[in-house]
Amino acid sequence: MFTKTFWAAAGERAVKSAAQTLLLLFGGDGLNLLQLDWPTVLGLAAGAAVLSVLTSMVSAAAPVGAPGSPSLTVETVDDHVPRHAADD
Repeated sequence: MFTKTFWAAAGERAVKSAAQTLLLLFGGDGLNLLQLDWPTVLGLAAGAAVLSVLTSMVSAAAPVGAPGSPSLTVETVDDHVPRHAADD
């Protein structure tokens, strides 16, 4: 959890979560960008990003997935070999 790779992956997930939240809110409002309540929209997107980072931190501390990864799944190089096993 204290590596640059972890924070890069967690940051990428946070940006994706924020973007997904923005798309959901835009779609729910009929894409009327001029009448959106921007402080609320951006606050919800920021909240989604924070929750994503917290989830990544919990995932890294949990005894599942690849060690030091913000993901609960084991990342693979191909369909059969876990990435951390292939690096050894």
